Amino acid sequence: MKRYGTLGTVGWQVLICAVVLSVWQWGYDLRTKLPWLVPDLLDPYFISKPSMIFDNFLIQSCLTSKLGAFNSWFNGDFGKCLARNENNLWAATAITLKNTFFGFVTGVVSGFVAGLILGRSDRLSAIFQPFITAVNSIPRIALAPIIVLAFGIGDMSKIVTSWIVVVFLVFFNTFEGARSIDEGFTNAARLLGASEWQITRTVVIPSTMAWVFASLTPAISFALIGVIVGEFIGAERGIGRLIIESEARGEASGMMVAVVVLMLVGVVLSAIIWRLQAYLLRWQRQRSAE
Repeated sequence: MKRYGTLGTVGWQVLICAVVLSVWQWGYDLRTKLPWLVPDLLDPYFISKPSMIFDNFLIQSCLTSKLGAFNSWFNGDFGKCLARNENNLWAATAITLKNTFFGFVTGVVSGFVAGLILGRSDRLSAIFQPFITAVNSIPRIALAPIIVLAFGIGDMSKIVTSWIVVVFLVFFNTFEGARSIDEGFTNAARLLGASEWQITRTVVIPSTMAWVFASLTPAISFALIGVIVGEFIGAERGIGRLIIESEARGEASGMMVAVVVLMLVGVVLSAIIWRLQAYLLRWQRQRSAE
């Protein structure tokens, strides 16, 4: 039954994708016959068409030339195309992923440590609470121009922008997780002679992991958003740079290629986080079964 349920879910997902792509591809062609039924949003000038996006993807990824000829790996055409365009789709995706990774990791680590420290200390929490509230009230995206101005248009500004978006999300979840621990567990550990470090390592951290992982899925998406916003403001390479260049040329298919790539990257990164969460928190399922 579970297998049939999974197949049914996949079937519905495929059907929805097929319907959306079909309407996207051929819906605007019905505008002359049914103008009242077709919204202006389907205008290819704004969102292109799936076929045009696919053709542009092949060109941006150097798989084909602008004339439609296949760039072979063996005769060197593929390598020559990559060399001519330093910000090709592969290089742009790699740069954006690299900056997203570093921004995400630094944001998660610093947010987790700060949330753990303040969550376990009432005095430190009371001291820093107004400052944290004040900084958290600032829209992080509004700081992106300042960050680019301070760190330049290189990778560091993108990492910092990504970090500042992620750190507070992880911090508040970790903080709430550390504050919600049953004091009975920590008191029992003290009665058994555990030190504060042992309590933190064996009681506090495992108890807050569920809270932390609840923030990781949105955090990876926000990390990617932070990098893209930084690339919009100023960058030499990256997917955000591809979008800006396509927008300057009025090339909707080029922009949509970058958007689709970002969507696929976000899905893959979220799937990795889900798998990691399922592995590290497998003890929760075991405890539920018991």
